[in-house]
Amino acid sequence: MKAAFHDRSGPARDVLRVLDVERPEPGPGQVRVRVALSAINPGDMSLRRNATPQDFRPVGEHTGRIPHQDGTGTIDAVGPGVDPGRIGERVWIWMAGAGHPWGTAAEWTVLPSEQAVALPDGVSDELGACLGIPAMTAHWCLHADGSPRDRTVLVAAGAGAVGHYAIELGRLAGARIVTTVSGPEKAAMATAAGADLVVNYRDADAARQILEGAGPVDRIIEVSLNDNLELDLAVASPGAVIVTYAAQPDDPALPVFRLMWANLVLRFALFLTEPRDALLRAATEITAALEDGALTPLPVHSFSLDDVAVAHEAVENGLIGKAVLDLR
Repeated sequence: MKAAFHDRSGPARDVLRVLDVERPEPGPGQVRVRVALSAINPGDMSLRRNATPQDFRPVGEHTGRIPHQDGTGTIDAVGPGVDPGRIGERVWIWMAGAGHPWGTAAEWTVLPSEQAVALPDGVSDELGACLGIPAMTAHWCLHADGSPRDRTVLVAAGAGAVGHYAIELGRLAGARIVTTVSGPEKAAMATAAGADLVVNYRDADAARQILEGAGPVDRIIEVSLNDNLELDLAVASPGAVIVTYAAQPDDPALPVFRLMWANLVLRFALFLTEPRDALLRAATEITAALEDGALTPLPVHSFSLDDVAVAHEAVENGLIGKAVLDLR
């Protein structure tokens, strides 16, 4: 089978290549999926650029790793302990390449059965491929400190992948959603996702707009703590929680006394180390939201498997929406 592959860290064009590798067989508790779409996330860039020799494992006759965590496809084989009735089931995939080298950037992948979740009838591959890391990160950020129902939640970067699903899942959970964006196109995307209030964070009076439009916020889902902490502090209610799910090259300087004075909580969230029970709950609730028609896809940009390096560069250059490798 054909698979994207790298055996060292570095720039996409220098390290990513497409190889013929032996098709994997599912082990105990695993399923094999014929991949339709392999989704690319910013975290995949970090895993490629910062890979160490310990991250590379045998893949057939090669040693390295197949990238990407998310995607969609159809189960075509199951391992011992998995219901054979799952064969033929369309699924959305999460955390495929965690702990082993078989990511989704290949014609087939293998992964634990519970990480290949049945796609409800009528849900497109494109929508299914947008889920995974973005939707499950959004779910954890919303629920890690209890139900967001009747809370006011500020979502930074509401037109981004995590932001998009934080808006949709937050509204579904009964929260009032405020979001920040950088311009009219992104404002339209956040409004379409269901945000109650959309503010351009570049406006000098962004904090005033938030406070007058929604009042102090109870929770903040943050993508850039370095850049946005002043705004967050200006609009946070006493005892608010700021959940940050992304890291910048430079660590922020924290105004400790101001955080203490407001009794704020800083939570740091990483999908790959999220508690297992929270991941499984998120997968269940995201699928229920799909069944209810409550989730929508991001703008999807398709690339061929052979263009995997081009797709990575598009993500690194700030592509709006979701880049996928189309293996159908």
